[in-house]
Amino acid sequence: MSDTLVETSSDLSMSPDGVFEPVAPFAKAVIEQVGQTVVGQTEVVERVLIALLTGGHLLLEGVPGIAKTLLVQSVGKAIDLQFKRVQFTIDLLPSDILGSEILDQQSGQFHIHKGPVFTNLLLADEINRASPKVQSALLEAMQERRVSIGDETHILPAPFLVIATQNPVEQAGTFELPEAQLDRFMMCHRLRYPTPAEETEVVRRALKLKLQRQGDGAVPQSMFDAISDEHKLSVGDLTQAMTQVQAVHVSEVFIHDCVKLINATRDHKDLVLGCSPRAVLSLVQAARARAFIYGRSYVVPEDLFTLAEDVILHRVRLSYEALAEGLTLKSMLDQLLNEML
Repeated sequence: MSDTLVETSSDLSMSPDGVFEPVAPFAKAVIEQVGQTVVGQTEVVERVLIALLTGGHLLLEGVPGIAKTLLVQSVGKAIDLQFKRVQFTIDLLPSDILGSEILDQQSGQFHIHKGPVFTNLLLADEINRASPKVQSALLEAMQERRVSIGDETHILPAPFLVIATQNPVEQAGTFELPEAQLDRFMMCHRLRYPTPAEETEVVRRALKLKLQRQGDGAVPQSMFDAISDEHKLSVGDLTQAMTQVQAVHVSEVFIHDCVKLINATRDHKDLVLGCSPRAVLSLVQAARARAFIYGRSYVVPEDLFTLAEDVILHRVRLSYEALAEGLTLKSMLDQLLNEML
């Protein structure tokens, strides 16, 4: 385990296009490893890093085919974390995720068969294709990091993180996530399509893939086969980085601004559902992690403005009147943020 991976720097580096780049060695190591497989999507990688560093859960929303699953698997490989994936479908049962009691016919006793939730990094792929009953099966695990099977309660491994992907709810065969479960996701990030330059690079990389031999036959390799098996970081490195995040200073002024913003969602005339107290905790914790990633020992207003959309929008609901007027959650949030300037 290398101590240099969690050192921070007071100097921010800037890319040629004027965008600040991560300078914390831990973050740079993960981004470098993921970049070998995933093209672009730098904002998504940043959000995944924030979730890892805070122990929060992350929801990724986007149309199929924009590398949501590939990105999460790449992060799991970059850090030596136990990784499991559950493909959510309409016929999935809660026991398929949590586990169940199985009768041993020889001894006549029940034994616990633990499900895939017993891992460090759980990828809940296309979570909104399963029924609400199955979606809710993750509630206890996400909040309390423990699972009840039969009469027994089992503690989940540490660290434990759920990264879920979902398709837009307008698509066929999807179920909107329950509000209680949405609130347990620290952030919900909406992925964009790749730029033409990024898509061109995706094609170039795909053309370099070869055939994978299986006996006398062969199958074409996919981008998942290109994920490196090398673990650049260990669980200990992640733990040290999390400790560094806890040391990032949060001023009283910053706390006041976060509380003010979250409270404004509860009194807004166009909203029928505002943010819970969990939202302000998520906003402050995410800001600390972002400050660490960019080499700062303190949070700044930029952290709040950058993360507000991902922390807030999945927790609030517009009124029918606001929807009829053509208002959007994004425009509502922009209004609240402008009032804080």
